[in-house]
Amino acid sequence: MLILERIWDFYVTVFFTAFNIENIILLFGSVILGIIFGAMPGLTATLGVGLLTTLTYGISTNAAMITLLGMYVGAVYGGSYGSICVNIPGTAAAAATAMDGYPLACKGEAGRALGLTTTSSFIGTMVGMFFLAVFAPIIATLALQFTSFEFFFLAFFGIMISGGLTGQDLVYKGWISGLIGLFLALIGRDHLQFFPRFTFGISELDGGLEVVPVLIGAFGIPQIIQVIRDQLSIGEAKKFQRVLPELKIISKHITTIVRSALIGVGIGAVPGIGEDIAAWVSYGAAKKASKHPENFGKGEYAGVISCETGNNACIGGAIIPLLTLGIPGSPPAVMLLGALMIHNVTPGPMLSIEHPHFITEMIAILFLASFAMFISGIFLAKQVVKVLRIPPPIFMPVVLTLCVIGSYALGTKVFNLYLMVPVGILAYFMQSMGYPIAPLVIGVILGPMADENLRRALMVSQGSFLPFFTRPVALILFLVIVWMFISQTPFYKRFLGGVKARIFKQE
Repeated sequence: MLILERIWDFYVTVFFTAFNIENIILLFGSVILGIIFGAMPGLTATLGVGLLTTLTYGISTNAAMITLLGMYVGAVYGGSYGSICVNIPGTAAAAATAMDGYPLACKGEAGRALGLTTTSSFIGTMVGMFFLAVFAPIIATLALQFTSFEFFFLAFFGIMISGGLTGQDLVYKGWISGLIGLFLALIGRDHLQFFPRFTFGISELDGGLEVVPVLIGAFGIPQIIQVIRDQLSIGEAKKFQRVLPELKIISKHITTIVRSALIGVGIGAVPGIGEDIAAWVSYGAAKKASKHPENFGKGEYAGVISCETGNNACIGGAIIPLLTLGIPGSPPAVMLLGALMIHNVTPGPMLSIEHPHFITEMIAILFLASFAMFISGIFLAKQVVKVLRIPPPIFMPVVLTLCVIGSYALGTKVFNLYLMVPVGILAYFMQSMGYPIAPLVIGVILGPMADENLRRALMVSQGSFLPFFTRPVALILFLVIVWMFISQTPFYKRFLGGVKARIFKQE
């Protein structure tokens, strides 16, 4: 009966959204804007969703989700334009697409390559939507059994795993970044005893750090500084024929599509990793499974298909932990979490009780956004690619202005600008030293959850840590966190290397 009710909610949402002219304008407008953000080097899905988040303040929650999911889907897909046409990925998620997309363009097959990316992105998004529909209600039901003990470990696990998987050279850098974000989350009056912490007498810090200025500063300002510093120049977009869906080629690579979609959903469901990792892992799996791996990097269709299927399937996967556990699965999902908070929607186990139809509505909007992306990609690719001719040093100051307006618009507080700038400068220097930014932001988001639940759990247990190790789920999460730390120690790596050496020696 519950399944039938959810199916009915899905169709009702699709019907009322599709036949409402305002919603359709919002949907296609945000998707096209997302494609432009994705196509322009330096502009990302994360920045696009963050800027739109501030503009959705004051409109209905449903309209806001239509706008933000449209931007998210469009930007992840739009990154392939720069990769294929000028060999400069518009987003990190599209970097792997350039490996075979640009060689195809050099062969005069840019239109075919864009047709493949459009179709693959559509399929990947639909697969991610399917898994969101199937697993989100199940995870939400299980999460209702969590108490403060489990929520503390869950929040801490989200911060640590995002740091461990996004650190470029040393895992410790990712963990340090996450712990810095956790410290920033402690600024302000605590929500249990209302005692000020690290406010230094500044009254504006009593309420803690606003999420949106931190998000825009951490992701926007470093990107702007880097593009202007490097004076990145874009050549004229290459000419290409009409973009048509290559169904014959797609059908030949159905195995690659299924494998890449599953990889994308799985990686998306892990907190804080994101679409770029999903694209590279999908590309590597496709190359490893290919009968002719030597063709990869020279214009192989499977390379383009795997990347675009994987990074778009990651969208649905990233929304699963966001809605059910309140933990974002990717950097753009972090922005979505901030948007939900602005609209008084609290993701997590109680979401299905406080807003029974919300998850189904998100699934329906993602379904429509995938169709809008496919239609826009087929008919507007040639026109949107012309945006690549705008020099980023000219375009970036416009983006900086939007960042300033977006941060100030939230509550019309000048202090938000004072907060955005130092966070952005801190993020820039951290990024230049190889510290990933995503764990820092996730630490700011999940820090209050970890802090409040730890203190509440100790209040319930009267200061005893024993329940943390006697409750089965809490114990499992604790052991996973401990193993995650131990697996990165030099001793463990030497021990593992010695075991492998003995095994190979015996063979």
